[in-house]
Amino acid sequence: MAPDAAFGSSGAPAPVVGPADGTAEATVEWIDNHCHVAGSSDLAGVVSAAAAAGVVAMVDVACSVEESEQHPALLAEVPNVWSTVGVHPHEAGPDEPRLGRLAELLDEHPDHVVAVGECGLDYFYEHSPRDAQQRVFAAQVQLANERDLPLVIHTRDAWEDTFSLLAAEGVPRRTVFHCFTGGPAEAERCLELGAVLSISGIVTYSSAGDLREAVALTPLERLMVETDSPYLKPSQVKDKGRNRPALVPYVGQKVASVKGLPVEQVAAATTARAREFFGLPGAPA
Repeated sequence: MAPDAAFGSSGAPAPVVGPADGTAEATVEWIDNHCHVAGSSDLAGVVSAAAAAGVVAMVDVACSVEESEQHPALLAEVPNVWSTVGVHPHEAGPDEPRLGRLAELLDEHPDHVVAVGECGLDYFYEHSPRDAQQRVFAAQVQLANERDLPLVIHTRDAWEDTFSLLAAEGVPRRTVFHCFTGGPAEAERCLELGAVLSISGIVTYSSAGDLREAVALTPLERLMVETDSPYLKPSQVKDKGRNRPALVPYVGQKVASVKGLPVEQVAAATTARAREFFGLPGAPA
C-alpha cells in the first residue's frame, strides 16, 4: 500500500523479553521488512523511534514509478533504511507505459535498492484492470529474475492467478508474500514455491484465525515480520498514532505466542532471514 503524506512518529518501546524465568532482560533486534516511511513528515523521528524500539533496519517499499524514482534518493542517506522499486497493482494501469524505468533505477541506485516490488494482483479493489495488473506483475517477476533480486508480492483475492503467473514466469529464488493474509492452504502453496511469508499486524486481530493457523504451520526460518506502516497497527497498541516501524516488535511478539516460542528466538530468526533475503549488512557472505 502507498503511504499518506504523514503519520505519527512516536514509538513504543520494544516489549521487554527475557529468559522464561524472567530473571534478566534480553536485547532483541528486529527488521521491519516492509514499511512506507518515505512520505512521513517526520522521517528522522520515525527512524529514531524505531531504533529505540530495537529495529535495526527497515525496507521502504515503493508502489509506483514516481515513488521508485523519489524514494531511493530521499532515503539514501537515512541510516538503516533501504528502498525497493516497483509498481503496486493499484498503479498498474497508469504506470504501465513507464514500467521500463524500474530497470534504469536499479542501475542508478545499485547500493541502495534491494528488491523489486511491491507488485502483484489485487482483485478486491481492482483499481486497475486485471489484464494490466497481470502484465505489470509479469514484467516485474521477469525483472527480479533477470537481476537476481528479491521479489515483493502483494496479492489479495487473487491467489490462483498469482500462482499461475509465477508458474509461467518462474519464481525468483528470493520471493516474499508481503502482508500474508491467506490460511493454511495458501501458506502451504507459497512454501512449496520456496517463498517466505511476511507477517503484519493483522496477525494480532481477533478475526485472523486462519492467518494464525498459517503462521503456526510455517517453519520459523520461512517467516519475516513487517508493519506495512502507516497501516495495520497491531491491536495491542491503543494510542492514537498511526502504525510505524517502532511497533514491529508487537507483531513478532504475537508470532512467538502463536508458535509457542520465546520472543528472542523469533526476533533472531526473522532478523537473520531478512538480512539474508535482502542482502542487508550483517547477512552471511
